[in-house]
Amino acid sequence: MTLSVVVAGGGSAGHIEPALAFADAVLRDHPDAVVTALGTERGLDTTLIPARGYPLRLIPPVPLPRKPSKDLLWLPGRVRAAVGTVRDVLREVDADVVVGFGGYVSLPAYLGARGRVPVVVHEANARAGLANKVGARFAAAVATAVPGTGLPHEQVVGMPLRRSITGLDRPALRAEARAFFGLPTDGPVLLVFGGSQGARTLNSAVAAALPGFAGAGVAVLHAHGKGGTAGPETAGYVPLPYIERMDLAYAAADAVLGRCGMTTVAEVTAVGLPAMYVPLPHGNGEQALNARPVVAAGGGILVPDAETTGERVLAELLPLLRDAQRLAAMGAAARGSGHADADERLARIAVGVTRQVGAR
Repeated sequence: MTLSVVVAGGGSAGHIEPALAFADAVLRDHPDAVVTALGTERGLDTTLIPARGYPLRLIPPVPLPRKPSKDLLWLPGRVRAAVGTVRDVLREVDADVVVGFGGYVSLPAYLGARGRVPVVVHEANARAGLANKVGARFAAAVATAVPGTGLPHEQVVGMPLRRSITGLDRPALRAEARAFFGLPTDGPVLLVFGGSQGARTLNSAVAAALPGFAGAGVAVLHAHGKGGTAGPETAGYVPLPYIERMDLAYAAADAVLGRCGMTTVAEVTAVGLPAMYVPLPHGNGEQALNARPVVAAGGGILVPDAETTGERVLAELLPLLRDAQRLAAMGAAARGSGHADADERLARIAVGVTRQVGAR
């Protein structure tokens, strides 16, 4: 009997990438399985999912208002339409399990599967979103990236990541990676990134810190974002709008300066890099919570956005980058706090749920 898995993780890359990493893990262990992705025409679904070779079934989008508004009046009708489409897909692919990763695709997926197909929920952040709070109420299993989400019966598995990241051999790729970006072959390298759109605070702080880094012989690889601004031309400074080859960026670097979205924290810990994490100053504070386990383990530093200046960046990172022994110790602590096998652990949970159902 062919295993049929439906994944719901559309919208942003933060939802799509762990869903696809999980799907890859399922197919490694069960090559004959069929994995179908649910998504909408909004966001990155139609770009990222087909590019990875997975069939995409579109459902009507159900945006979830963060605050009370007139959009709430339209929500029941939108949910009903999306749930109906989800049920049609589940019947057509003869689904054995639905695995959701939060976001507006997951809510109708959970509701459509309820009472028909077992549900597995994966929560990436320290504070669960609305869709996963709903799905967790009747899920067969609840997996989380970090502890303390508040979801019932959580199993901490980590964040599913691409094998190109979790299997990265940084020392072996170091020379190739530095040549790829035009970085110096010797000396420490700081990698700075703040997401695809960049981060104004990080960009400003790096620009102010560049003279200090250059004077200390520290090179900087800086992804300033497509809408962000690079720092001034400086020896050893390589600015880019966006880094496609993050595996090579990690291999070239000795430390990281970045935000602490869960994907960032998971990748940086998986490759064993020490980091200065700067959480977003708005939202519900989940970014700071995402970084706390690695900081507590000694693998990172947490600095508030308002305190992230060029002077503070130099004060925190220059001593670290000059101390090879401390870099190694923090890198080992970072790796030890992560979960590089999260994709495989989640795949085992999902397959285990289908077996439990089949045994009844």
